[in-house]
Amino acid sequence: MNKTQLVNSIHAKLGDGATKKCAEAALSAVLDSITAAVKKGDKVQLIGFGTFEMKTRSARTGRNPQTGAPMKIAASTTLAFKPSSVFKKKGGKKPAKKK
Repeated sequence: MNKTQLVNSIHAKLGDGATKKCAEAALSAVLDSITAAVKKGDKVQLIGFGTFEMKTRSARTGRNPQTGAPMKIAASTTLAFKPSSVFKKKGGKKPAKKK
């Protein structure tokens, strides 16, 4: 699902009282708020959905996959999303792989 399809889905769930522009503005506001909070270092926890937060990875030694030689990997920060147990249960089983 892309952003346009998500906006259409939100619009359909809101009913006749809202326009597509209103649905798009609501989605943008939510995404902007989550982005700003996470950039600031806050954890965004949405009960029944999951948690967004920045995680810090410490510096470590890895291996070059081509040569096998040890190499230093610098410390970094990355965005992490941890789905809630409720979200995991609603997701159900993964679809079977096609042969």
